[in-house]
Amino acid sequence: MLEKVNPAVVNIATYTTIRSSNPLLDDPFFRRFFNVPQNQTRRTQSAGSGVIVDAEQGYIVTNNHVVGSADEITVGLADGRALQAKLVGRDQQVDLAVLRVEPEALSEINLANSATLRVGDFVVAIGNPFGLNQTVTSGIVSALGRSGLGIEGYEDFIQTDAPINPGNSGGALVDLRGDLVGINTAILAPAGSNVGIGFAIPSNMVRAIMDELIEKGEVRRGLIGVTVQSLNVDLANAFNVDRRDGVVVVDVEPDSPAARAGLQAGDIISKVGDRKIEKISDFHSQAAVMFIGDDVDIEVIREGRKQNVEMFIEENTQQQAEGRRIDARLTGVELENFRNADEAGTSAGVLITDVDRRSKAYAYGLRAGDVIVGVNRRTIRDIGELRDGVLLDQRRIVLRVYRNGSFGNVVIR
Repeated sequence: MLEKVNPAVVNIATYTTIRSSNPLLDDPFFRRFFNVPQNQTRRTQSAGSGVIVDAEQGYIVTNNHVVGSADEITVGLADGRALQAKLVGRDQQVDLAVLRVEPEALSEINLANSATLRVGDFVVAIGNPFGLNQTVTSGIVSALGRSGLGIEGYEDFIQTDAPINPGNSGGALVDLRGDLVGINTAILAPAGSNVGIGFAIPSNMVRAIMDELIEKGEVRRGLIGVTVQSLNVDLANAFNVDRRDGVVVVDVEPDSPAARAGLQAGDIISKVGDRKIEKISDFHSQAAVMFIGDDVDIEVIREGRKQNVEMFIEENTQQQAEGRRIDARLTGVELENFRNADEAGTSAGVLITDVDRRSKAYAYGLRAGDVIVGVNRRTIRDIGELRDGVLLDQRRIVLRVYRNGSFGNVVIR
């Protein structure tokens, strides 16, 4: 199996030019006195792994954080060749990127159906940890559907105890048939070393994101327009259902795709597309692969009866929104998209037009007139990106705001 698979796992070396951030170099008097050139730059190099998924076209899948904002990307093959790669597209929310090289005598890995994985299945991780080419480690699937880790915007990780180390990012997690079940992405290392808790993006999500990037060069997720929460015992009793899995619709935005599909508050969503929805992370991870223009079949339970609705995913053109429709912690906040090319500090973001003084957001320091330019370590430009960014951390929201000519952070728990 490894003889077949190893040639399709590649080493990725990236080179990035970074401008020096020393504030003294921005001082013209300092530069003149010490005869320092105006433009101080340095070139950095980093390494990771990738997987050839289409040998005929030369497509390679890796992590977005592996290629980042690289100026130059070189792919090292198992046979010793080094090929220049072009970035086809990347998705920061899922941490995936697609590269393309000249398709000459390449090997590829078939993508498995990750929905058939079970806890306990044997898996093999292949990559280039610490620059050591073609390193293979083995383990089992420790858990499925891991989320809430705050690593990515949309999380639906395969957890494995197959050792994964720096440099393995973007590499392959394969089953014993040699089919790709996941792209290795991150580890949990509280002691600074591998403790046998690694995470991989499942192949079904990889396939959907990869196809979108190849076809359109970007991932264009649309507006859904529902707020959901997990179904618990109390809610199940309140809605008179004898099930404990699924998510409950608690709010539907007017004039949204969800509203036009006929979804109502109190509906229990049990299935989206082909995926069974058992918990809220299932719903959010399925939202990661719902793109503008898609028709999505949704199975709901309403008043004890199953029924199906069809929802057409539309572009998010919202200019204004109530904070509560994005997250309950933003209740009492009124938002609108912000554009101002003349503003020195920021030219795009989300403007807070009003904050209820009795709200949690006000108590934590959010004020009318603030412009939100980032959330949970991600830059945002509009309400749609704010909505996506809030998914990064279910425990708290870290907002980067522009206020009175300076930037600061507001943390809402």
